[in-house]
Amino acid sequence: MSNLLIATRENNMGKDIKESAISAGFNVSEAKDGISVVQMCEEADFDIVIMDTALPELDGFSACKEIRKSKDMPIIFISSSRSESDKILGFEVGADDFMVKPISVKVLMARVNAIIRRQIHL
Repeated sequence: MSNLLIATRENNMGKDIKESAISAGFNVSEAKDGISVVQMCEEADFDIVIMDTALPELDGFSACKEIRKSKDMPIIFISSSRSESDKILGFEVGADDFMVKPISVKVLMARVNAIIRRQIHL
């Protein structure tokens, strides 16, 4: 069973992602801010992290940079920004994927499964 970390500031979206991930057989952990994401990633190994770019305390971009100093777990950003520069920044700081809100949870889970599948075959 794969371990997934969700960090989003939107409760409804986070709830939908969590329910879908649990239904798909994932162990799900949740963080409410960027500092918690970094701490949780330091303490545990997650198979994938789904993170909002606009988190309180420490934004997703900065959290991703911190995680990348010691971990290489896949990270998918979710953002309300349609800015090309934000998308590029996301990939530059270490994101593996970047989705713009509103998102389809089904498409997100398809992307999660594709990344996990590739990790298993490495």
